[in-house]
Amino acid sequence: MKRYSAFAVAKEALRYHLGWERAWASPEPKKKYDAIIIGAGGHGLATAYYLGKNHGIRNVAILEKGWLGGGNTGRNTTIIRSNYLQDASAAMYEKSRSLYETLSQDLNYNVMFSPRGVIMLAQTQHEVRGYERTAHANALQGVKTEFISPSRVKELCPIINLEGPRYPVLGGLWQARGGTARHDAVAWGYARACSAMGMDVIQKCEVTGIRTEGGKVTGVSTNRGDIACDKLGIVVAGHSGHLADMAGFRLPIESVALQALVSEPIKPCMDVVVMANTVHGYMSQSDKGEMVIGGGADNYNNYTQRGSFHHIEETVRALIETFPMISRLKMLRQWGGIVDMTGDRSPILSKTPVENVFINCGWGTGGFKAIPGSGWGFAELMAKGYSPLTAEFGLERFYEGRFIDESVAAGVAH
Repeated sequence: MKRYSAFAVAKEALRYHLGWERAWASPEPKKKYDAIIIGAGGHGLATAYYLGKNHGIRNVAILEKGWLGGGNTGRNTTIIRSNYLQDASAAMYEKSRSLYETLSQDLNYNVMFSPRGVIMLAQTQHEVRGYERTAHANALQGVKTEFISPSRVKELCPIINLEGPRYPVLGGLWQARGGTARHDAVAWGYARACSAMGMDVIQKCEVTGIRTEGGKVTGVSTNRGDIACDKLGIVVAGHSGHLADMAGFRLPIESVALQALVSEPIKPCMDVVVMANTVHGYMSQSDKGEMVIGGGADNYNNYTQRGSFHHIEETVRALIETFPMISRLKMLRQWGGIVDMTGDRSPILSKTPVENVFINCGWGTGGFKAIPGSGWGFAELMAKGYSPLTAEFGLERFYEGRFIDESVAAGVAH
């Protein structure tokens, strides 16, 4: 029997999953594109896909300094929900959630969307009032959620401890059609669809400068040469400020690490997603049996993609009170992702001071759930100059004083 090295197996698997040779050997850039997207993560690839599918713009390059989906798209805990309080947020995330439901069919690639339901625990009287308010707002927005009792929480998640020593469970905000998807598959599915439309996904291509003339973008400089374009979309998550600086403007964001970990695999014991915002931890079980655990962002600015012991201790200690059984599990691995946070904890999808340069950033700790909706709206903004889905998320809101403050409204911006 012929033997293959691990390197050869990984290479062939990548070719198989993406269905294209260029995933391994990126194409040489063309001299000029109608549009360039910087960032081959979920949001960037979704933007390129909907530029082609919805607006017929297919002479597009997606530039990635690392590898496809190697940033936050492959470093998150895959939660999908749309039960936000503010109207603009609910519209964006509900559009995204609805697109996730048919994404496997749209891309002809199984993204493993699992509408298993999401519970946001209310563990203080303040949270009870807040989630009841959100449930009423969601009813007006057409987003189906409900506030449920502790007994219903226990019915949905039998392993939970309702009588925690610090924070008992007083109820929860339940979205039955929320859930999870496979993060890598979302990136691969969009990438393969973009490639099928003739777009170029160019990996190991770091942007080193943004070229302008008369206040209008003309192209980018990269470690593989200069590339011209008519329009430029910057979709690089935690490095948005760095790219904006290249273009000559500043963003009201800061970059911090968000950490997560998974346990060793165990038998199925939890078929919903549970978020405990008071103690700041959330958990679900993957298809492989691992308990996927996440917590809050670091309290200081940094660009690390590693985890830290103090954050593991803080997150796991809090979750053990709510899920005592996990105290006996071993950690399998941990990681970090670089997230960019705005002051109001809502994203920026906007034109910029440089003509035909557009920015998509500021998703903070909740970017994965928004990938399809973000791509849909941002593609429309780039193609037409306006999108009703992104209209409230412009840069001008910060100096006009009309914040979309989800951190205050919901107590958490995941």
